[in-house]
Amino acid sequence: MNKIIITLFALTFSLPSFAQEASLNGANTAWILTATALVLLMTLPGLALFYGGLVRRKNILSILMQCFAIAGVSSILWFIVGYSLAFGEGNAWIGDFSKVLMVGMTKETLAGDIPESLFMLFQMTFAVITPALIIGAYAERMKFSAVLLFSGLWLLVVYAPVTHWVWGGGWLAQMGVYDFAGGIVVHITAGVAALVAALVLGPRHGFPKTPMLPHNLTMTVTGAGMLWVGWFGFNGGSALAANGDASMAMLVTHLSASAGALTWAAIEWKKFGKASVLGAVTGMVAGLGTITPASGFVGPGGALIIGVSAGIVCFYSTVYIKHKLKIDDSLDVFPVHGIGGILGTLLAGIFASTELGAFSGFGYAEGISTMIGQVTVQLIGIGATIIYTAIVSYLLFKLVALMTKGLRVSKEQEITGLDITEHDEVGYNL
Repeated sequence: MNKIIITLFALTFSLPSFAQEASLNGANTAWILTATALVLLMTLPGLALFYGGLVRRKNILSILMQCFAIAGVSSILWFIVGYSLAFGEGNAWIGDFSKVLMVGMTKETLAGDIPESLFMLFQMTFAVITPALIIGAYAERMKFSAVLLFSGLWLLVVYAPVTHWVWGGGWLAQMGVYDFAGGIVVHITAGVAALVAALVLGPRHGFPKTPMLPHNLTMTVTGAGMLWVGWFGFNGGSALAANGDASMAMLVTHLSASAGALTWAAIEWKKFGKASVLGAVTGMVAGLGTITPASGFVGPGGALIIGVSAGIVCFYSTVYIKHKLKIDDSLDVFPVHGIGGILGTLLAGIFASTELGAFSGFGYAEGISTMIGQVTVQLIGIGATIIYTAIVSYLLFKLVALMTKGLRVSKEQEITGLDITEHDEVGYNL
């Protein structure tokens, strides 16, 4: 009899917890609504202004237009089929079509304890910014039609599958890979595709002999500030809850960005005698991109090391790729985002350790007990993503070139500027 009473008592007091798990959490929902807006701010207007100020005056509108157009194309494709391919049950490699057009999803449908429509929208903002990052590699020379076709196709055949591998229960998730907010999914895929773009398209007319200076650094710094603020939604929102995971992710994000900016500026100061504004904001972005995969797994001490590492590694990667290899990745997408994503994904496996004193993190993935084990999984994720992204992106560029009769505008159009030749407008009437 006593056992029956105890059992009934336990069931009575456990029922609310079961009900709570299946009900909407208002605090978490409110935070992810806010985070979603912050992540969209990163692309529009953050990335648009950051990139826009870095190009020459004759191409400012083309950058803004590409960011806006990619946001529209990516959003529609994500709604139609991209979300389903990324987060449908599917198999270890790709999702299925069960969520096409949000079929069966209502206002009451939950993903965890937030509305699934909100989770889908939050992930949509990631799908918007990732192909938009690639713009920086082919800036000032790629046809607008080719930009639209490549971005749409790339979203479906590169971004969606890799997202499924890491966040959708795919094979990398099953191995225990650590990518809290997109080091693999966003930065490595975009960075590698950017490098492929620069190699396939070739350099801008006059590169590297003709100076191609940013036309409006004030605009770039404004955009960089919006990226810094928006990144709190990017990394903090990836906790999918208003809790300690989110606040710690925001703290380490801020520390890494600060360390990256100061480190890059310090290197320039030592080498050239002055610390440039462009260097500081580029170092900040490097710090943000590098902490992204690790932001939910490392502590403040680890974040400081990651930010400093980002400033050093990304600075010298930029110099090597542009000045030694003479690859015209116009706005340094691969050395900042690609290298930063690779570095951060690797360091996540190191600084997740709980045995590093002040630099300790919060432990390895389930089933992994050593640093070597976690780092090995991180390296597998990095390698697989680089290989897959490089091959498919190259094939897509070749396909789009056939569909648009060439990826590039003509030499005359490039010299005139894409604002006039592609959009028949000018950015400034002064």
